[in-house]
Amino acid sequence: MGLGGCIILIAVGAILTFATDWHMNGVNLDLVGVILMIVGLIGVTTFSSIARRRRVVMPPTAPTVIEEERHGRRDGYSDGYGV
Repeated sequence: MGLGGCIILIAVGAILTFATDWHMNGVNLDLVGVILMIVGLIGVTTFSSIARRRRVVMPPTAPTVIEEERHGRRDGYSDGYGV
């Protein structure tokens, strides 16, 4: 589950806990909302710790320079462009 799913769990849990007046037999919606918010918070902390581990900074390497050797003279005509 990604970060968006965790935030949705927190939002749905908060709505069930604080914004509803429904009463169902055998189901405590306040408790279900609190459980969803806790699971969402656990997911956010897990996601952030995993994302922090993935962000490994590699030190910059020195660029490799490859020089080509040119044989012969270069006057603009010997390479075929001036013919």
